[in-house]
Amino acid sequence: MLENETEGLVDNQAQLAAYFALVSRDLLARADETLTFQRIADRAVEVIPACDFVGITLRRRKGRPETVALTDEAARLCDDWQYELDEGPCLSAIAGDESYVIDDLVNDERWPRWAPRAADVGAGSILSVRMANDVEALGALNLYSRKPHAWDADNRDLALVFASHAATAISNTQLVSGLQTALQSRHLIGVAQGILMAQYDMGLETAFEVLRRYSSHANVKLREVAHRVVEQRTLPDDYSQLADPDSADSSQDGAGEA
Repeated sequence: MLENETEGLVDNQAQLAAYFALVSRDLLARADETLTFQRIADRAVEVIPACDFVGITLRRRKGRPETVALTDEAARLCDDWQYELDEGPCLSAIAGDESYVIDDLVNDERWPRWAPRAADVGAGSILSVRMANDVEALGALNLYSRKPHAWDADNRDLALVFASHAATAISNTQLVSGLQTALQSRHLIGVAQGILMAQYDMGLETAFEVLRRYSSHANVKLREVAHRVVEQRTLPDDYSQLADPDSADSSQDGAGEA
């Protein structure tokens, strides 16, 4: 429905506002994070005339960037090279509070290691737009054109408006996902408390305190302890059985929490 409605809208602000209302409603209709990310990437190519392919970078734990959706394998390569080299417009857009344009990747000097690689896989110019909510940066929308000098004022304005709607959709999806996870964790912890109460003849508050202590000593989240109790129908013999070697770098990030 939306694919053919962009033409001629740039010069009509009322129509453009109405069009983006449809785009926003379309993006917000997805409750699943993965589907939302991919929908944003697909819609960007449809909505923004200069855009040929897209990569969406999201900030993960401790600020680690990750590409969560793309429309072309070239976008993955271009994004991954930025993470690998620790340079590029995407990373600068996330770190700052602005968008970055490279009009001609072949001749750009700001990111001398990254730009030639991107040009080699068919990127002529790029616009990276920071996506943020009221609290923090969420990531960046990386809009690639196969042509140099593709990002005129109209295309930049469209990209900025679209990125704002995309950030709202991402925030909304993350909120819903977080609430669902919290409800699932609460239920799992409740089941684990019931098992401990039956197995060890303890009260509700004592059962929760036991789970909390295991979580704290093993440096794993409370829901992981609860999951183990529900799975094994008993407490582990020692804390080390709960430890996850892959989560060592996150030992200070959520241990003891649901």
